[in-house]
Parts: sequence; structure tokens; C-alpha cells
Amino acid sequence: MKDFMDSFAMPRRRFLQAAMATLASGGFGGQALAMQGGAAGEIPSRLLGRTGERVPIVGLGGYHIGVPPEAEAIRIMHEAIDQGMTFFDNAWGYHDGGSERVMGKALATGGRRDKVFLMTKVCDRDYQGAKRQLEQSLQRLQTDRIDLWQFHEINWDIDADWLFEQGGLRAAIEARKEGKVRYIGFTGHRDIAHHLNLIGRPFDWDAVQMPINLLDAHYRSFQKEVVPVCRKKKISVIGMKALGSGIIPKQLGISAALCRRYALTLPITSLICGIVSLENLRQDLAMARSFKPVSEQEIQQLLDQTQESGQDGKLEPWKTTDYGGSYHRKQHEGV
Repeated sequence: MKDFMDSFAMPRRRFLQAAMATLASGGFGGQALAMQGGAAGEIPSRLLGRTGERVPIVGLGGYHIGVPPEAEAIRIMHEAIDQGMTFFDNAWGYHDGGSERVMGKALATGGRRDKVFLMTKVCDRDYQGAKRQLEQSLQRLQTDRIDLWQFHEINWDIDADWLFEQGGLRAAIEARKEGKVRYIGFTGHRDIAHHLNLIGRPFDWDAVQMPINLLDAHYRSFQKEVVPVCRKKKISVIGMKALGSGIIPKQLGISAALCRRYALTLPITSLICGIVSLENLRQDLAMARSFKPVSEQEIQQLLDQTQESGQDGKLEPWKTTDYGGSYHRKQHEGV
């Protein structure tokens, strides 16, 4: 039996290597660079789907910026803006609103709000709940508009139905007409089926956020199944979990910089980075300024190195066991 399984695994591994190498040399790497612009020494920028907006290829993660003490978090954000990392991520539910509040304080001085492309996320699916959370986010972030407003954690089958039937999407469309929201998207990390379901609904999404990392290449792969659909529909792809929540560097020995380069070799708009210190920030800035797509040879090596660990999804708990935050788990109790 082992010999049979080995004979099956080898062709599959070769297929993955060939497919990803082709994408890197003639597809993904080339597509990524074609999306990209910027002067030498600056952080490159890429187009945000069909919107015409350009954002830097790395963004500052909202969850992690809620971890350091407030003064340190504000220093990190101010330096990020000064150095050109001007795409900021957040969510209504991060640290019970703490991430939005500290980001609002960081953006409130020196005209910094106008220098940043600001994204935050909404957790409720119904009309009144979405409207209420938007007003709370605007107040916390000390702004009159959100550049990209995304429905958070589309991790359950029912979520797509709820957004349309309970009015969450209607609230977003109204907010866009009122100028409180400029672009609309959604996020999720559990199952490609949920993303494809919502992308296939009758609405033109501006952006979709999803896990993009080496482990994902092997199991229920967003990069293989969802990214091409987004490209076809001109929907911006925003990457997250490039380090696999730290698992890939710590357990598999692949450097954080190489993990991020791999993700950015795919035709995504930007990669959200978890940053909790100035050291983290400066490392990500250096990687972004010198970014070059991962080579075909590197991809083959990386796929070999991660194939066994990634084939069953056990190192991606967000896909297999940990389906979302407490707010969303409670939201889906009994469903």
C-alpha cells in the first residue's frame, strides 16, 4: 500500500510544482509585476481591481496593531505612513474596537488620514446591524469615510444568503451612495466554496481578502481556485496569513521575508502584514522596497518543502478547526 501511495503522491507533487512554476515564470510573477508601479527605492504599488486606485503592495494589519501599548502602536503607524506603507487594515471587532480607536488617534493628526487608504470590516450581516457598526467604526477611526468596507469572516455557507436577504449588502450600497464608503468587499479564510458562492452572486465586488501562503497551495487552495476567478472578474485580491500565523517560519523554517515574497508573486493587490513592533515594520518595508517575484526554482523547492506538511490542512486551523472569532461563532449558533 505504501508503494502505491508513494507512486500516487509523486505525480501529484510534480503536477503542483509544474503548475506553480508555470504561473511564476509566465503567469503569476509576470501578472504581479504588470500590476505594479512606483519609483526605485519606494514601496511598489498595485491597482486595486477595477477601481483605478493604487495601494502599496504591503498593508498594516489592524488586529496586530491593537497588541502593542497605545503610544508604541501610534509610533508604528506614523512611521509606516512616513515610509509609504499607507494601506491600513482594520475591523469593527478587533480587540472590542480597540484597534479602530488607536488607529483613529494615529490618523487624527498631521493630515495623516488623507494619506492613507483605509479599510475596515463589518461583522453584522443585517441592515440595521451593519449601519450601526459602520457609524461606530467611523467614530472610532475619527473619519467621515471608509475607503474599503468589507464584510468580515464569510466563513459559513449561510453568510452569502444573509447578506442579501437580511440587508447587510443594501446597507453597504446605501453607505456608498452617501459617501461614507467608497468601495465594498468581503473577507474569509475557511473554505473556497464560500468565496466562490459570494463572488458568483449578482453584485460587483471591489475586493476580496483571503489566505495566501505556501500551505494554502496544497489544501483547499484559495490561490489556485479563487484568485483566477477574481482576476477574470477584475476583483482585487488582498492577501493575508502569508506566514500562516507564524507557523511557516517557526515550524517549517522558511523565512518571513520569503513567505511574503511568495505571496506577492501571485497577482494580488496587497498583502496585509501583522506588525507589532518597529522592527517588524522595518523588515516588511525592506522586503517590499526590494521585492522581486520568487523564481521558478525557488517555487519548486518551496512546494517540496511544504507539500507533506500542507496536504491535510492541519497547519491551517482557520480552514479546519478554528472557523472564526467569537462574535461570528455566536452569530452562527444553532444555524
